[in-house]
Amino acid sequence: MDTRPFRSVLYIPGSKERALEKATGLATDAIIFDLEDAVAIDEKANARTLLAEKLCVLDYGVRAKLVRINALSTQWGADDLEVIATAKPEAILLPKVDNAAHIEALARLLDARPDTADTRIWAMIESPLGVLNALNIAQAPRMAGFVMGTNDLAKDMGCRFRADRLPLLSALQLPLMAAKAAGIVAVDGVYNAFKDDDGLRAECQQGRDMGFDGKTLIHPAQLDIANQVFAPSDAEIDLARHQIAAFDAATAKGEGVAVVDGKIVENLHIVSAQQILAKAKAIASVTE
Repeated sequence: MDTRPFRSVLYIPGSKERALEKATGLATDAIIFDLEDAVAIDEKANARTLLAEKLCVLDYGVRAKLVRINALSTQWGADDLEVIATAKPEAILLPKVDNAAHIEALARLLDARPDTADTRIWAMIESPLGVLNALNIAQAPRMAGFVMGTNDLAKDMGCRFRADRLPLLSALQLPLMAAKAAGIVAVDGVYNAFKDDDGLRAECQQGRDMGFDGKTLIHPAQLDIANQVFAPSDAEIDLARHQIAAFDAATAKGEGVAVVDGKIVENLHIVSAQQILAKAKAIASVTE
């Protein structure tokens, strides 16, 4: 699994030159350079060419860089891949993934090209069929991450919007469990009301508590909240250090458990504590 943080994953239209340039200085952990929904039909050819050129010359630092092409079943998908491959993309984000065969088809195309030898694949999980096939998709060749497409998913399910997202919870949890089982990244869907900070914070907190690695975002104004919510708090870091120290002391005395703040600490708690410290370290390395 990629050890970089994915607290914030920002969509950037591949057709917007100024946005592509501005993104080099944004405090986002990852960028989805979008050639699909964010690009009008008559701009798709220009967008893929512009994006390939910019990826070759602009420095996005340690940010994870994903290019969302159009589905290979569309008239634009194959051309997207042909042009973007020249920029040796870090990862291709494939939309409308319903089953592992979609990933396998893309993997074969990448295998056939020397310029995409190291390119990984991410999948948009945005349909009921994709949710139900999530484990097979997660285990497909070159897979590195899931992005939840909650807007399309809600549309296909015919469910109503609720602030608590109760109608979507099962559809979110199944791919999340599949991603965890396969050891790949999973990021939550977008929050559409980009001026609603309280709503965004609440949805980020829900996604964090479920176990998502971060959240996809549609506007730079959402970055600070996502970065804050999906990062370990000072209290969590402090508790993790105390748990590890107490457990090490107990182990040195031949004891199998420790007690911190009146609660039992076992080895499984130490694994979680180490993950918190590792995440904090990874975040520090990209924000220095």
